[in-house]
Amino acid sequence: MLFLSIVLLALAYLVGSLPLGHWLLLRLGLDTRNVNAYNLGVENVLRQVGPVPALGSAGLDAAKGFLAVLMASSLGQPGGAAFLGSELCVLAGLAAYLGHLNPPRFLYGDTLPRGRGNLVLLGILAGLSVVGGLSYWLTLTPLVVYAAVLGLSGFVALATVGGLAVFAALIALSGLGAAAKIGGLVLLLAAAWRFKENLGRLLDGTEPRVGDDVPMAGKRDDVVVAAFMIHPLTLDDFWQPRRFAWLKPLVERGVISEASVRQMASSLRPMKVGELSGIKTAGGKQIKTYLLTSPIMPDVFRDDPELATRRAIEGARLAKELGASVFGLGAFWSVVGNKGQDVQAAVPGITVTNGGAYTSGTIKAAIPGILKHFAESGRDLKAATAAVVGANGVVAFGIARTIAPQVARVIMVGRDLERLERSANTLRRANPGTEVVTTTDYAALREATLIFTATSDPAPVIFPQHVQEGAWIFDEGRPADVDESVKDVPGVRVIPGGVVRPPGNMTTQVNLHFGDGAVPACLAETLIIAATGEYDRKSLGPQTLSENVNFFVEEAEKLGFTVVD
Repeated sequence: MLFLSIVLLALAYLVGSLPLGHWLLLRLGLDTRNVNAYNLGVENVLRQVGPVPALGSAGLDAAKGFLAVLMASSLGQPGGAAFLGSELCVLAGLAAYLGHLNPPRFLYGDTLPRGRGNLVLLGILAGLSVVGGLSYWLTLTPLVVYAAVLGLSGFVALATVGGLAVFAALIALSGLGAAAKIGGLVLLLAAAWRFKENLGRLLDGTEPRVGDDVPMAGKRDDVVVAAFMIHPLTLDDFWQPRRFAWLKPLVERGVISEASVRQMASSLRPMKVGELSGIKTAGGKQIKTYLLTSPIMPDVFRDDPELATRRAIEGARLAKELGASVFGLGAFWSVVGNKGQDVQAAVPGITVTNGGAYTSGTIKAAIPGILKHFAESGRDLKAATAAVVGANGVVAFGIARTIAPQVARVIMVGRDLERLERSANTLRRANPGTEVVTTTDYAALREATLIFTATSDPAPVIFPQHVQEGAWIFDEGRPADVDESVKDVPGVRVIPGGVVRPPGNMTTQVNLHFGDGAVPACLAETLIIAATGEYDRKSLGPQTLSENVNFFVEEAEKLGFTVVD
């Protein structure tokens, strides 16, 4: 009988893994696999396909759980020999649920389902009460708890885990054997693991309730949906989401090492940690924005670029499943995968942008004002020495081209002296009256009264010893290139670059470090693409088209975006 029990459990797993509901919807010409993953499952299916197909799909999922228990009950009478009867029925239900959550890949190919299996659980409980030999109080009480928690909170994840916790507790207190008790506990743990992202979002305050109008791309003309990928700059940022905040006191007390937290962060797949709400364009269009993260630290982008690219691709897939039409790459995400090209190639169903065009546009718009204010402060701009840090990069070289005609001397600071010289020769030919110097030594910055910096370094590169008193520094680096201690140098003024205020009254749960109601220009570009539907304007790769730079500057003004200076 033991052999037959093992065979039956394997069959129960296969029954649970069959995508019956999905096959039904495909036969009807409908496919909801990629639009209901991290929102509200059954509710979204109902919205997408209508009540009749949704009920048919739901019935087939529930039937899988019931059938698995029915097959187990046929091996013996409830309460019979070990591994037979009620205990085997509980294990068969567990096998069917695990099959639904983790089916063999050949059934789905590369796109595995993201369903949470609540209807399979309903079928399992029905089977356990009708043919599995369990008393009604063991199977109905969890359903009552589920309904009560759902009605009071509106959260499906909380209701499901609460109902299964009661079920596991009742099984543990019953007269059933150890196999059934272990089965009930594993059923709870499997559901909790499957709902971990929903529970994390519940802690962060971003989980939708049943009945909430969850926006999707193309669903409403007056609402568009975008997603933006962020990452922690320091461990202080890692603690921001409440799902991770509980770790902070453990690290401070030495219970968990900082290295362990960093390693854990690198193993986590992308997740939704916040939203931008209240953004409304001058034309009345709302821009719903999800903030996603895979919380890897800045050094990982340098040390393991393949992992960073993989996480960015996973983030793009999550953004698509959440219903976003545009996915923006922020901070160091903007340079992974050939500056977003590999991410776009891997996930063609959503527009990916690294935000470079509007970032360049905000710099182009800000520099004339900075130079004007510098001259109005009593400085002789024509006699000034300006330095450009990160001049090997596209953005910084664009700054150098803008300021070279207006100052006496330009110091280009970068890592590759040969490339710097080639760029410098371009400036010299265009500006024969301006002295252009190249160097890899940051000490040369002390000669400059104006410093423009735009690097992709994970840590500050400009410190007090690099700066003369009274210097003005325009910091376009994200994270910041200028160390906080530089502000203590007498007369130094640090001006953050690429900061934009979206239209409306933006609010968010996450501190983006740009001030209240402000976002980086790369995020603003993501919002502008979503609002205008001009998906071909996306910024990918190292090149930035001038026509796209001008487009974002003009459209930003029309929509109500303003550059913070």
